[in-house]
Amino acid sequence: MKITIFSIGGTIDKVYFDQLSEYQIGGPSIRDIFGHLTLNFAYDIVSMIRKDSLDMTDEDRRAIVEAVRAAPSDRILITHGTDTMVETAKTLKDVRDKVIVLTGAMEPAGFKTSDAVFNVGCAVAAVQILPPGVYIAINGGVYRPDEVRKNRSRGRFEPVA
Repeated sequence: MKITIFSIGGTIDKVYFDQLSEYQIGGPSIRDIFGHLTLNFAYDIVSMIRKDSLDMTDEDRRAIVEAVRAAPSDRILITHGTDTMVETAKTLKDVRDKVIVLTGAMEPAGFKTSDAVFNVGCAVAAVQILPPGVYIAINGGVYRPDEVRKNRSRGRFEPVA
């Protein structure tokens, strides 16, 4: 089994540049996360859009859908900004015969207190065992896109009531 990983950007990939007093989207943080681990699966990492998810457009989402369709693997993991992750997941619903799992983080992966490593680990497990479909793996849960939302005030994803 080989997992194709698309790094889209978002907070998980943000890097703080002190001299600029701002965050910018850096390279795929999942590369650094995996670099410290001994893994028993093959993977490819494809860096794509490199945007904060609030800046993503319909054109960006179409590009993600086409990249996922064209990927040779039937196991797809997407790291994505949390603000519009659900929206992007919903645009992937017509992709058939692939397991697609989106994940992200509330803080940049480089921060000691980031949830990135935990979320990526959950997403890797999910993409290997779930049946074809689109899922969001975050905050210790795995959800269908129409069954979850981001609760900004609580800083987490939760099931839709």
